[in-house]
Amino acid sequence: MAVNVKIPTPLRALTGDADTVAADAATLGELVGVLERGYPGMRERLCDETGSLRRFVNVYINGEDVRFLAGLDTALKSGDEVSIVPAVAGG
Repeated sequence: MAVNVKIPTPLRALTGDADTVAADAATLGELVGVLERGYPGMRERLCDETGSLRRFVNVYINGEDVRFLAGLDTALKSGDEVSIVPAVAGG
């Protein structure tokens, strides 16, 4: 089941400057693994040492924040759009 993953500018060095990649995965957690195999270094940028999504990385599936869904256990279906959005901070 192919999903489209929107890659933010800070992570595009890992994807050869691609702004969107396609991947097959049944859950968001599985997708992180697929991305790591294809683009080494992706997991450490998305997940902390406990395996949870990093606080400063927001992930949306079809516009819905996964933190209000099932997190890494959120199911994916063919055609879903996954957006990775780094949090913006400033003072």
